[in-house]
Amino acid sequence: MPIRLPVPSPIEDPEFLATTHRHARRVIDGFISFAFQGNVLEIAVGLIAANMFTGLVTSLVSDLLLPMLSILLPPLDKNLEEKFAVLRPGPSHKEGNRYNTIAQARQDGAVVMAYGVFLNQLINFLGVGFALYILASVYQHFTRDPIIKHKTKCKYCRQEISDMVPRPTPISYQLMDTLC
Repeated sequence: MPIRLPVPSPIEDPEFLATTHRHARRVIDGFISFAFQGNVLEIAVGLIAANMFTGLVTSLVSDLLLPMLSILLPPLDKNLEEKFAVLRPGPSHKEGNRYNTIAQARQDGAVVMAYGVFLNQLINFLGVGFALYILASVYQHFTRDPIIKHKTKCKYCRQEISDMVPRPTPISYQLMDTLC
């Protein structure tokens, strides 16, 4: 019968504990230095502000613009979110009857295309994008910090270039001809 020597458990080994402690400390220190960098905090504040801004624009579109739009355009006689099309009626649907709401149609087991919800999200997206563009334009006007970068096509290489690039001189035309 072979003789078994007692093997210390890795948990009891002081060298193992010291190495594990160093690795854990390194991970924690790395996370803390990452989490409290200036850029990460700026991104976090920006995301929170964007979330609040999105909620504000969503309310603007849903609560103010869409009701006015439904008055101006007769096909939008009720809220846009309630517009839907029944692709296949449910099993208990009677011929000639219509579903009044999306929830009623789905409860009956109908296949519903809720295009109003999609259109509402699309209008919200365009509203948020336009509002951010206006905000960036106002910021750029007061700070002279170029956020919006206007571009034009280069007539030589057909690539988008910044409007801020100086226009070429006759000498640079020859250089462009050789490079492009």
